[in-house]
Amino acid sequence: MIPPRGPEESERTLHYAGPATFGRVPRLDEVPDTDIAVVGVPFDSGVSYRPGARFGGNAIREASRQLRPYNPAQKVYPFHFAQVADAGDISANPFDVNEAIETIEEAAGELLDTGARLMTLGGDHTIALPMLRAVSRKHGPVAVLHFDAHLDTWDTHFGNRYMHGSPFRRAVEEGIIDTSALSHVGVRGPVYHEDDLTEDAKLGFGIVTSADVMRRGVDEVAQQLRERIGDRPLYISVDIDVLDPAHAPGTGTPEAGGLTSRELLEIIRGLADCHLVSADLVEVAPAYDHADITAVAASHTAYELITIMSRQMGPARWSRVAAEPGA
Repeated sequence: MIPPRGPEESERTLHYAGPATFGRVPRLDEVPDTDIAVVGVPFDSGVSYRPGARFGGNAIREASRQLRPYNPAQKVYPFHFAQVADAGDISANPFDVNEAIETIEEAAGELLDTGARLMTLGGDHTIALPMLRAVSRKHGPVAVLHFDAHLDTWDTHFGNRYMHGSPFRRAVEEGIIDTSALSHVGVRGPVYHEDDLTEDAKLGFGIVTSADVMRRGVDEVAQQLRERIGDRPLYISVDIDVLDPAHAPGTGTPEAGGLTSRELLEIIRGLADCHLVSADLVEVAPAYDHADITAVAASHTAYELITIMSRQMGPARWSRVAAEPGA
C-alpha cells in the first residue's frame, strides 16, 4: 500500500485549471485503493418546488477548487492522511424515481464494498434513502443527523411515497436507521399541520431548530448531538437549505431564519469524534445563485465531513502501511 495521493500543490498550480474533481483530488481510476470516495448523484426528479439540484454536484466540485490541503480547524491534512478520490457520478433515470433509487442503492453499495466511506454530492434529498439502504447493509441501522430547514418525514406528495420530502420516514419504516439516535438540526418555518411535528416525534426524531442554535450556541448544540449519537455508526445528511437564504440562495426550497455557514461548519466540527461512516450533501441548485455562494458553502461543508472521516480512517491506513513487508 502506498501513501495517499492528494491534490498537487505548488506555487505553479492553477486552482482554476485542469479537471474539476472535488478539491482537485485524483479520480477513482487514478489510485489503487480509496478510503473516501466523493460521488455525485445528479438526480432531482423528486423535488416539489424549484428543480435544478441535478447540477449541484458539479457546482460544488467547481467551488472546491480553492480548498487547500491543511484544515486548521481540525488540525489535519485530510487529503494526505487518507486517500480521497473522486468517483464521478451515478447516472440515475430522471424519468423513473423508483428505478433511480434502485440504481443509486446498487452503485453506492459497490463503492462501499471496496472499503471506502462515501461523501455524496446531490442531487435532491430523495437520494438519502438509497444511500442509507446501502450504508445500513454494511453497518446495520445507523444514527442519523439531518441538517435541514424541513422535516423530510412527510408520507406522500400527490400520492408519491418517494420524493425529497419523505426519505427519512421511509428509512424508519424500513428499519435501516437507529430510532434511538435521530436528530434534525436547523428545522424552521411553517408546516402543513401541527400533527406533522407529533408524527415526526413518533418516528424517533429530536429537533434542534435554527432558533435553538441561535439561543444556545454551537458548542452546546454539538455536545447535545454527541450525547444522543454516542458511539453508534453515524450518517450525516446535509440539505444546504439548512442555511439561511443569505448564505445559500441557490436551493430549491429556501426558508428564512436559517443557520449561518459559520454555525453549520462549527457544529460539524464539534462532531469530529463521532463515528462518521458516510455523508451526503444535497439540494444545491446553482441556477438560483449568481455568485456561487451556495456552492462555496457546500464545498466547505463537504470538506469538513471528509476531514472527520479522514481523521478516523487515517490511523488504520498508516498502521496497514507500517505492517507491510519492506515498509
